[in-house]
Amino acid sequence: MAILLASGGSGAIVIRHDIPDSQYEIPERDFPALALLPGEGHGVLIAKQWVVTAAHAAVWRPIHQVTVNGVSRAVLKVVVHPRYKAAPEELKSGDAAQLMKFMAHSDDIALIELEHPVNGVTPIPIYRGTDEIGQMVQIIGRGATGNGIVGQYPHSPHRGELRRAYNRVISADDRWLGIRFESPPDAVPLEGIPADGDSGAPVLINVGGNWQVAGVVSRKFATGQLSEFRCCRYGQVTYQVRISRYASWIDSTIGKK
Repeated sequence: MAILLASGGSGAIVIRHDIPDSQYEIPERDFPALALLPGEGHGVLIAKQWVVTAAHAAVWRPIHQVTVNGVSRAVLKVVVHPRYKAAPEELKSGDAAQLMKFMAHSDDIALIELEHPVNGVTPIPIYRGTDEIGQMVQIIGRGATGNGIVGQYPHSPHRGELRRAYNRVISADDRWLGIRFESPPDAVPLEGIPADGDSGAPVLINVGGNWQVAGVVSRKFATGQLSEFRCCRYGQVTYQVRISRYASWIDSTIGKK
């Protein structure tokens, strides 16, 4: 799957062209709360028995297990937000405008309940503030890669090396946090943007020295003909599910027994 555009799903991180890839790569022990969905896609552990992810990353095949901290964990159930809407087939070709409009009004979030609590891994708290605009975020994922000049490499695997990149939030509305892939010299030192295979990956804000989940990777923004769109070049914008909007839904869902 790709970051949700026409067919669903999301990749690892596309990086600056002038920074070595080695500076983005991190060992898995640096973020043990990352959840790997089967095949591709991500989530993040937000409670001992719960993972938050993008809905479109969770609905295209059954999810019986996810991997957290290198251990396969049995899944009890997947709870998709009741207002999530999958894009109809007729919007997946032609001009991008109608697809972009449709996707902007879908609640692309899901929760995964694990059969047993995860011990030895500290869950990442969700961000409940409303001041995301202008803040630096950290993005962690194992999807496809590339660089800002050429975009995502055409044959980059959707599950590869774990990378960490940074960006700034440029917009925040009812559902979405927007980030733009800036080019040098405007880019931050380890600027990056999600790509195919990164769906559901955590977007983190630092609060008092601790990282909180402010978003999960969701969708690209495209203009023109979908057949001509190429992901992840400088100047492009992607949208992440704004977790603060869904805090009450998350609390009520996790609180149910």
